[in-house]
Amino acid sequence: MTTSDLHTLTGAYALHALDEEERGRFERHAADCEACAQEVRELTATAARLGLAEAADSTPELKSRVMRRITTVRQEAPRTAPATPATPPVPALRRVRRPRGLSRWALAACVAAAAAFGGTAVWQHDRAQEARTQARDAERRTADLTAVLAAPDAKSRTARLTGGAGGTVVVSAARDKAVFISSGMAKPPSGKVYQLWFDDAGTMRSAGLMDPHRTSEAVLLDGKLSKASGMGITVEPAGGSARPTSAPLAVLEFPA
Repeated sequence: MTTSDLHTLTGAYALHALDEEERGRFERHAADCEACAQEVRELTATAARLGLAEAADSTPELKSRVMRRITTVRQEAPRTAPATPATPPVPALRRVRRPRGLSRWALAACVAAAAAFGGTAVWQHDRAQEARTQARDAERRTADLTAVLAAPDAKSRTARLTGGAGGTVVVSAARDKAVFISSGMAKPPSGKVYQLWFDDAGTMRSAGLMDPHRTSEAVLLDGKLSKASGMGITVEPAGGSARPTSAPLAVLEFPA
């Protein structure tokens, strides 16, 4: 069994589906593989939560019903050693060791559950990784936004927007960044979004999108100030546009 094979045994180990030899090899591998050890911890916790979700309290009559049925269950006859076959037996394929008392149906159910559980675990791992990446990006943007607002050279300019909404742009030349703060903006039409632009001497350069579900928001403009003299806001199709497709709702000059 190669190291790559051992990486695939996390689900089986968490479900106690390995024999003694496989379990020993995997435990030695996991001692030096933090990724496998972490995945086993996550799978074990998830398996416990799944078990708790399906758990149900037994009824008071359960014990008496079981005791009554014990007297009607026929014991299994003792097993005897099979007679020596006349011809050499065909070598048997290696079988998975089945714990004593575990029926074939239960074993099949465990195998099916392990397969499904493995697929679920991969999906959960991917989603968790995606969530962690998004959280790190959000933290970074929040830190950059706060740094602009708190910069010693930060300058701001406020203007009235369409429909009585207010907008303030804050610029930090030292950080080469700008923040737009809106208040009381109407939600864009269905399938549309507000897009921000840098005004580079009359040429509009995309600076990101606003959240269509929020009417008040602080947005870190995406990109560097460079030679921009101001910013604009337009209504664009969901997902944004490479160039403005509508007249600007407002154009704010950056403070000198």
